[in-house]
Amino acid sequence: MKSKNTLASFILVVVYTVGIIGIKGNFDEQFVLLTPVNLLLSLGLVFWTHPTKYSPLWKLAVLCFVTGVLIEIAGVQTGLIFGDYQYGEVLGPKIWGTPLMIGVNWTMLVYCAGSTVNQLASNLNIWIKAAIGAMLMTLLDVLIEPVAMELNFWNWENDIIPLQNYFAWFFVALPLLAAYFKLLGKTTNKVAILLFILQFIFFGILQL
Repeated sequence: MKSKNTLASFILVVVYTVGIIGIKGNFDEQFVLLTPVNLLLSLGLVFWTHPTKYSPLWKLAVLCFVTGVLIEIAGVQTGLIFGDYQYGEVLGPKIWGTPLMIGVNWTMLVYCAGSTVNQLASNLNIWIKAAIGAMLMTLLDVLIEPVAMELNFWNWENDIIPLQNYFAWFFVALPLLAAYFKLLGKTTNKVAILLFILQFIFFGILQL
């Protein structure tokens, strides 16, 4: 397991470093189009290094993916959940205006946030841990939103990110993280924690 973690960690650091250099340099369009590949690779590596039984993990993955896609479809179609926004072409094929890749993103972030919280405070009540994880995911979204607009991941009406979006992120993430702790218990994955940190660094640097 240690060698798997080392290899996966090395790959993630290289990929995100190259991504930062590419997007901040003169190759931003080419690198941005690789976003779906990056998401699938990132999720694949953290699942590859998952340290416990896979059966509960797949249940969590299906729950997060389906919930993520459905809530985003409802959000795009109604504007009542996150606010008025539309997806661009960067994240790939869409169903009713919503890219399937967004389900991968929700799955990856819930897993990473759950692993991080378990590393920091595994003995707390499930809902307290879920609230901490949801706050971390919402904080990450604060960094993601301006970059996502600039790179055409999605676009907000009048280019204004509504406060409603952040409340929605928190309350969508909350039950999904509770499911993480219910299904996976005190499981933590150091590669997932690294990936979560890399996400903060990646979007933080791209805002500069």
